[in-house]
Amino acid sequence: MIDHTGVGVSDFQKSKTFYLKALAPLGYQLIKEVPANIAPQGVAGLGVPPFPDFWVTGGQPNSSSRHIAFRAASRAQVDAFYQAAMAAGGRDNGPPGIRAHYHPNYYGAFVLDPDGYNIEAVCHGPPG
Repeated sequence: MIDHTGVGVSDFQKSKTFYLKALAPLGYQLIKEVPANIAPQGVAGLGVPPFPDFWVTGGQPNSSSRHIAFRAASRAQVDAFYQAAMAAGGRDNGPPGIRAHYHPNYYGAFVLDPDGYNIEAVCHGPPG
């Protein structure tokens, strides 16, 4: 089981704002921000309370391609994630819809974040 993960980003404030807006429909909030005297480049932990599970760290973006999928409780949450991410400056990388090549109920949406990371929200349940 994965406890937490994160990405290095080129513009900490821009990316923190993007992720806060894009992940809000999934219940994500800013849980922890490391003080500037400890992490001057910026470090923020986001998650569904009480613990952060996704960290955004300023400095350099990761040099290789990254794909991160966030679990959604419903297809409506996937749709809301996509709309919020696009409104926050994300770029379309696959609108909400069924990806039957994974399994019949795989409903996902993909956006590229400010550094080009492929961010997804996915619901594995049937419609309803």
